Amino acid sequence: MKREYDFSKGKRGPVVPPEPGKTRITILLDNEILDHFRKRVHQMGGGNYQTLINDTLREYIRGAGLEKVVRRAVREELREAGLKQAAGGR
Repeated sequence: MKREYDFSKGKRGPVVPPEPGKTRITILLDNEILDHFRKRVHQMGGGNYQTLINDTLREYIRGAGLEKVVRRAVREELREAGLKQAAGGR
C-alpha cells in the first residue's frame, strides 16, 4: 500500500453509472416486503431482488391490475406447495 494517494482528479458518485432509463433512489420498504422478494430470488436460483421488485411494479402499473397479480401469486404458491389448480381455473 502506498503511504499517500492522490484523489485530486477523483469524481463523486457511483463507479458504474446506472443503466439508461434507471434512476438511483433511496426508499424505505417494510422488512416483510424485502424478505419476500429476497426469498423469491433465492427460490429462483439467483438474481436480483431489486429487479424482481421493479418487474412486479411494472407489471402492476401496465395494467395487470391487483387481481391478476394476486391470482398469479396464489398460483405460484399453490404450485410450490404441490397442489394443482382447480378445474376451470385460468
